[in-house]
Amino acid sequence: MTPLSGTVEAHGIGGQADLPISLELAVSGAVAALVVSFTVLVVAWRRPRYDAGAHPGHPAPAWLDRVTGSPAFAIALRLVGMVVALYTVFVAVLGQDSLTNPFFGIFYVWWWVGLVFASALFGPVWRAISPVRTINAGIARLAGSDPDHGVLTYPERLGYWPAALGLFAFVWLELASTHPTELGSVRLWCAIYVGAMLIGGAVFGNRFYERADPFEVYSSLIAKLSPWARVEGRLVLRSPLANLATIPPTPGLVGVVAVLFGSTAFDSFAESSFWVKTYQNASVSKFLLDNVALVVFCMTAGLLFALACALTPSRGEIPRQQLARHYAHSIVPIVLGYIVAHYLTLFIDIGTQTLARASDPLGRGWDILGTAAVEPTYWFSYHPEVLATIKVLAVVVGHVVAAVAAHDRALTLLPKRDQITGQLPLLIVMVGFTAGGLFLLFSA
Repeated sequence: MTPLSGTVEAHGIGGQADLPISLELAVSGAVAALVVSFTVLVVAWRRPRYDAGAHPGHPAPAWLDRVTGSPAFAIALRLVGMVVALYTVFVAVLGQDSLTNPFFGIFYVWWWVGLVFASALFGPVWRAISPVRTINAGIARLAGSDPDHGVLTYPERLGYWPAALGLFAFVWLELASTHPTELGSVRLWCAIYVGAMLIGGAVFGNRFYERADPFEVYSSLIAKLSPWARVEGRLVLRSPLANLATIPPTPGLVGVVAVLFGSTAFDSFAESSFWVKTYQNASVSKFLLDNVALVVFCMTAGLLFALACALTPSRGEIPRQQLARHYAHSIVPIVLGYIVAHYLTLFIDIGTQTLARASDPLGRGWDILGTAAVEPTYWFSYHPEVLATIKVLAVVVGHVVAAVAAHDRALTLLPKRDQITGQLPLLIVMVGFTAGGLFLLFSA
């Protein structure tokens, strides 16, 4: 369970009892929607439409392109990122060691969940505001060097693997550590993150952040589902499917999506009555069980997907062991769907609560931001059937978009004779993800 959910039962509303239909019927309908979508795609979508670079998009309004492409806009975003980062350091160092400290809401809600929603709407937000990028650029300028180039060249074989490890470190702290809401533990995690990013940036340059910063990688992947892109320096409006197709098949990409998908599934599972009874009756500690289960969920998500991809035929240009990274972009819509389904109420309710607490960072009755009186409306608490419906729709839409992206990529990778049957292993795994994900989501 997300550590802050003890303050507000953000995950405890909108369960299966609130569905307008039974959970079994919802799962059946979701699976049917996925299968029907695949059937329609096979019949009506016979040529790839979203090869990387095939859709340049439509030019954005000239004024918007000028504003967002100007150096002043970039500097303003960097300043916003640094101000928020400095404020976060202030409350982390001087704030109270309690859940009323806005540091916890900033860390677990604004940073982890809000970054996803912002990236889906506006593009790669973290790349634009990242304080570690800003600090690295400042150090490079003082040293008279180029922040894009470090002492060494980043090894391409590492790909996204450092980011996958960083993301796992975050979800471990949130879901499986013994002290996720101890101020000292979270401060230590942040200090290690900042230190690793600054050292990596100094050694490898900005390429390090593109591949190894867990938050920049996460934000940039989700940003591919936004309608915005820059093509040859020009801001364009483009289909999210066309943006998705531009995700490079980099080593470690499967690891990143496996951690994101598997950890969210474990978060739901950890709140289920089955898991609560399991660790209450177990002869070993909950800490050990949570750690094993988290690893199993992440590895299972990645291995099932990799196995399904390995079972698909290939034209021969790409070895079977590398097929998974070429299809992995299709998991990004599923990740976003589950983030919306699982964390929507947390972001709205605890995010609003954090904004109020941010006005009084030291608990002295201040109102420095003028937001101390802001209170969550808990609207979904009074309309759980609406939330339950949103959860199902988010999961189903995520899987359908994923099926479209995977089908379009399959048409470029599969031999002509296998372009229907060759996709069946992926379809079977996605059906399993859909059914299993909904059961886990509503078992909490």
